[in-house]
Amino acid sequence: MSRPSLLGFLLIAPALLMIGVLFLYPLGFSLASAVTAGGQLSLTHFEKAFELYSTDILFTIFVVIVSTILTAIFSIMIAGVLTLSETPWLVAGLRALYRWPLFIPFIVAAQCMRTFLAKNGLMNNTLVATGVLEPLQATSFLDWRGIIITFVWKQVPFVTLMLAGAMASIDRATIEAGRNLGASRPRILCELVLPQVAQTLLVGLVLSFVTMLSVLSVPMMVAGSQPTMLTVDMAFRINSYGDYATANALGVISYALSAVAAWIYLRHNVKREVQA
Repeated sequence: MSRPSLLGFLLIAPALLMIGVLFLYPLGFSLASAVTAGGQLSLTHFEKAFELYSTDILFTIFVVIVSTILTAIFSIMIAGVLTLSETPWLVAGLRALYRWPLFIPFIVAAQCMRTFLAKNGLMNNTLVATGVLEPLQATSFLDWRGIIITFVWKQVPFVTLMLAGAMASIDRATIEAGRNLGASRPRILCELVLPQVAQTLLVGLVLSFVTMLSVLSVPMMVAGSQPTMLTVDMAFRINSYGDYATANALGVISYALSAVAAWIYLRHNVKREVQA
């Protein structure tokens, strides 16, 4: 190995060591634990995971997919307003407000939503005070709806920030050409702007999908009832029974769901490069 190559390797060695110790080793250990029983290859732990938590697996998929779709819709709307709106106060207001959830940890967001979405929480009290609801009509949103609301509220700023930056880099001549031809703003956004930033949107949504799939605090604090998400089940198997094998099997299922999102992203990338 030449001197420059050795020096470069020594510079990245601490980072490689950290990745190996903190990520690769736990990943390999969890995979091995999930597919072995008594030192032999076995799917026993997966059978147990599906037998006990098949409903929670479907619930997790439902919550994360719906949250991702809503995140995409709201992010496109906000980024579109920031890019295409000609109302200065609206753009300035959105710029000042939409980024705040970025700086709030998930555990803090979950606690805030507990007080906001409860039956006697801030949201219902405000609706009752303004006459929109009667006191007896107030209902708690501390269930799957609360999880989705929390995820969307937390992830929309992240995707919007990426998307608005990509939209800002678009050649304004294409937007002005659409306006000159009489196209409405929604049509310009959907037919001219979005196709040019679809790659950035897909990256943001894949990252959001994986992030929401891995969060423990939100489903545990916002909706403690059944069904629940896989992260809560994994914590329960470990903390209550010390059952690392079944927890690792659930973790592998989460890896598989993340791999599907990664496959969609890579497939889109390959298709894009072939067309180019």
